[in-house]
Amino acid sequence: MQNGLLRPLLPWRFPYVPGADVAGEVVEVGPGVTNFKTGDKVVAILSHISGGGLAEFVVAKKGLPVARPPEVSAAEGAGLPVAGLTAHQAVTQSAGVKLDGSGNQKNILITAASGGVGHYAVQLAKLGNTHVTATCGARNIEFVKSLGADEVLDYKTPEGAALKSPSGKKYDAVIHCAAGIPWSTFEPNLSANGKVIDITPGLSAYMASAFKKLTFSKKQLVPLLLIPNGENLNYLVNLVKEGKLKTVIDSKHPLSRAEDAWAKIIDGHATGKIIVEP
Repeated sequence: MQNGLLRPLLPWRFPYVPGADVAGEVVEVGPGVTNFKTGDKVVAILSHISGGGLAEFVVAKKGLPVARPPEVSAAEGAGLPVAGLTAHQAVTQSAGVKLDGSGNQKNILITAASGGVGHYAVQLAKLGNTHVTATCGARNIEFVKSLGADEVLDYKTPEGAALKSPSGKKYDAVIHCAAGIPWSTFEPNLSANGKVIDITPGLSAYMASAFKKLTFSKKQLVPLLLIPNGENLNYLVNLVKEGKLKTVIDSKHPLSRAEDAWAKIIDGHATGKIIVEP
């Protein structure tokens, strides 16, 4: 959507206000809404199709806003919805990690681990009983280690480009937050039943996924389509409240200069989340 590659499908009409992550204060509730009142602080996820996030006022559907406790700042809350829920769905549902630490230990690889989804995925994976290998740029190696990653690879080195675990471990799951890495690079690094979870799948990813299923391959490519869930968002907000999960903020931009934030997102080298504030 940012580059216009989805036209004429999305946005389906103009003018279009982008943005799906919001944190704010309730100013009005619609009929039938009983769980919130005027003045409540909330975090919400909006539809990518209708957008609306980069504005002073937005309308959120009943069920998708969750309460924001005082311990969670508006900026921390605003970073959570899309990236946090994507990381949560990838780690728990697709990779099968139990965040209470129960279950057999899994070896997880997280690419682009210093980015929005990646930095949440590392933290969530470490809440489970996992060994995390992560990739990022050289400048973020210590940062990703501070999130809890057991091994960190500079993606520009030969070892990092090959995605080989320094300890020689094979990956039970890869949470793929980067782009441009072919299946042939992942395949030799996967365990017998390993899977690659692609959080930004294109047409080629869906075709490769179908081919793997048709050929009964034990190693799978799994395209991830985020299904927003208010219960899961509330769970993430509470993790932040308890200090078990943190939103790392790359930069903050005023709403009047939202285009600067947009340009930084497209550049693709943000560490954590980029926040736009009124």
